[in-house]
Amino acid sequence: MKTSSSTKPVLAIDIGGTKIMTALFTGDGKLIDRDLIPTLAEQGLEKIVGRLFAAIESLLQRNTLTPPQIGAICVATAGGINTGRGVVVTPSPHLPGWAEVPLADMLKKKFDIDTYIINDASAAALGEHRYGVGKGVANLVLLTLGTGIGGGIVIDSKLYLGTVGGAGELGHMTVDANGPKDGCGNAGCLEILASGSAIEKQAIEHLEKGELSSLATPFKFKVDITVQDIAAAARNGDRLAQDIISRAAFYLGVGLVNITNIFNPELIIIGGGMAELGEMIIAPGRKMVAERAFSVNARSVRIVPAELGNEAGIHGAAAFALDMLKRRP
Repeated sequence: MKTSSSTKPVLAIDIGGTKIMTALFTGDGKLIDRDLIPTLAEQGLEKIVGRLFAAIESLLQRNTLTPPQIGAICVATAGGINTGRGVVVTPSPHLPGWAEVPLADMLKKKFDIDTYIINDASAAALGEHRYGVGKGVANLVLLTLGTGIGGGIVIDSKLYLGTVGGAGELGHMTVDANGPKDGCGNAGCLEILASGSAIEKQAIEHLEKGELSSLATPFKFKVDITVQDIAAAARNGDRLAQDIISRAAFYLGVGLVNITNIFNPELIIIGGGMAELGEMIIAPGRKMVAERAFSVNARSVRIVPAELGNEAGIHGAAAFALDMLKRRP
């Protein structure tokens, strides 16, 4: 592949708890090629980084490219990120031990390519803004609902990262001041009350008390119960499953009201694995925003499912890398 300084391709990487996606994009943002490898987070940082290096080398070789032909690398990953320093400051539950990891320097040292690190939910927000359901929308907020809850913010068509890159931790807004303690140290966070893990925990607690539910039969034979199990039961009329999802949807609605009032976005995008619940989780939130948010803000916002799915992060990472290239003198 021939490149010029103004059209160099970029590498986009999305590091998740179970999979690492590496992707190559053209200088105008088109996906060329990608790879998917297991994270194997339990093996520790050194092994993960070694496999990441190998995946990048393989992707470059397959596309007959060398590191000097790449314009930039951007990594989207979970955890607290200091984007200015290129450091994963605090670990995600999915990446234990990733504290004060100078990931940008590690990649720069290995490949001699300018490297940037951003939070995975921020990357997903930028990806949906540039290439997905948020295309053409100047002001939007994305919530990723999965095992945890993350967020990303786009203001005036620019990704908002805050002072050091820590903006968008919407899963850690308080939605119940007297709620349960969260892993972050706060109490009553949106994440501890409305995430996938919160829904699963609620179901297990009720079933262990012997409450009647169609979930009880499979529960006896399974170590874990999933959001998908609970959603299927709810769709089939299971009262306990419906009540658990309704509770999570209520707290999600409280969070959506806060987001609507604080940011006055045109669009709130619901992504992540729980977005598969569709209107079961989204519709109650829309209703609460209509009823409780400041009226002028409520009337101007749309709340919609994400469009790019698991690829939002790599598209956002690519967009961020290309933005950084454009800012170079």
